[in-house]
Amino acid sequence: MIEELKEEKLIQKVGGRFKLSSLIQKRLVYLNKGARPFIEANSKKDKLSIVIQEIIEDKIYLDMDGNLQTTHPDGLDAGILDTDYGESGL
Repeated sequence: MIEELKEEKLIQKVGGRFKLSSLIQKRLVYLNKGARPFIEANSKKDKLSIVIQEIIEDKIYLDMDGNLQTTHPDGLDAGILDTDYGESGL
């Protein structure tokens, strides 16, 4: 298990366990669709570790409506290779 997930500080940072879970899941969707990480990550780092590090470094967050947001200047679409997600969207 990733040690950072055990820390109460990370849970409090995003507003609770449910919000942390939601943020992680939403960001993983983008990474699985081909988005590039907002942090420096080697190819051996798993996607969950990348998302946790993005949260720690304040690169991603949930807005008041529960939508995934980023502090990256190009927004969430930065680095997405294929933006045609069909009817499901993101």
